[in-house]
Amino acid sequence: MQLATFDDFRDLLLATDPDAVAAPEAIPDAFLLARAGAVSAHYIPFDYVNPAARVVLVGISPGFVQWKNAVREARRQLMAGAPRAEVLRAAKYTGAFSGAIRPNLVALLDHVGLQRWLGIASCATLFDAHADLMHVTGVLRNPVFVNGRNYSGAAPNMLTTPLLQEQMLGYFAREVAPLGDAVYVPMGPKVGLALDWLAARGVLDGRRILHGIPHPSGANAERVAYFLGRKDRATLSSRTNGPRIDAERAALLERLAALP
Repeated sequence: MQLATFDDFRDLLLATDPDAVAAPEAIPDAFLLARAGAVSAHYIPFDYVNPAARVVLVGISPGFVQWKNAVREARRQLMAGAPRAEVLRAAKYTGAFSGAIRPNLVALLDHVGLQRWLGIASCATLFDAHADLMHVTGVLRNPVFVNGRNYSGAAPNMLTTPLLQEQMLGYFAREVAPLGDAVYVPMGPKVGLALDWLAARGVLDGRRILHGIPHPSGANAERVAYFLGRKDRATLSSRTNGPRIDAERAALLERLAALP
């Protein structure tokens, strides 16, 4: 599998106005990496890797808005004459975990004690003073769309779909190769399953996957509140499995305590 790089797309990024692209279907064909039926993968300038990272936050896949933001920032940096490394770093982290999701994420990571393992006061500083300790990515590093919509991880199954398997074993595997001492925080159970699948194929060390942290989105507010001890089990709705969260939290704390 031939892996695309920033250098292959530099001129295209300069020539593309992302604000003129109104929907995934309108992304210029030259950004297309692979297509199989209704599933397509498109290049995004997310080549940057932080080799010093000790914690890797892993989502499923960038979405259309992230594609637009990254292309816009890469283009802005290129037009300003920024060095290649700065173009890629800026494009990667424009808007990363911004908005309401960030306080939840910080609270969850601090609750399990990741900040102590990292030797910092709070994981909040991963977004400023200690950004050198963090790397952000997706098991599908490039945006994937299904019938023109952001891929959610539900259908098709990324563990059994050849195009998505190739994306993981190609781009994700190359990206994390320098990060041998890092731990991986999957954003949601589907990402956790994908990381286990990759670990079984030797891409990363399965012992360094910190399963069990609820996805920090506002849509997951009740699970987050219970995980953090802000809500009693007796008050949980039928949609939230308290005993399962307790078991996952306990297993996570054991795994974190066993890390060197």
